[in-house]
Amino acid sequence: MNATINKFGYPATLIADYEHWVALLRPAQATLGALVLACKDDSIAFSQISPSAFQELSQAIIDIETVLSHAFNYNKINYLMLMMVDPHVHFHVLPRYAQTTTFEGISFEDPGWPQQPDLTHKTDLSTGQSEQLIHFLKSHWPSA
Repeated sequence: MNATINKFGYPATLIADYEHWVALLRPAQATLGALVLACKDDSIAFSQISPSAFQELSQAIIDIETVLSHAFNYNKINYLMLMMVDPHVHFHVLPRYAQTTTFEGISFEDPGWPQQPDLTHKTDLSTGQSEQLIHFLKSHWPSA
């Protein structure tokens, strides 16, 4: 795995493993169910990923939206490809919520709603709470 994937906590944060992509729980939960969708290769520009990685991307996105929609009933979803600090191709996947959401008694806010997401905001989770969220999402993942 490349350095960007490792920085986001792989393998502990792994939810789904595809041939060319991984879906990871975003350690900083800006909103409930925030993920990182990262390409496994060493590309540092979106145009550099392989044709097969581009093709597989559609399945990963379908899976993400299916699981997060059913699990948390988000209002919108944002994909941010920032790659300023972490250079390898990856997206921050942020489900967006008009109201406070909860998971296992933990409240999650979306203070940026309905404007751009506030990436400085996060809901702190213990290691056990993160593991519980990862297990929950893995158990609902359709294809990886």
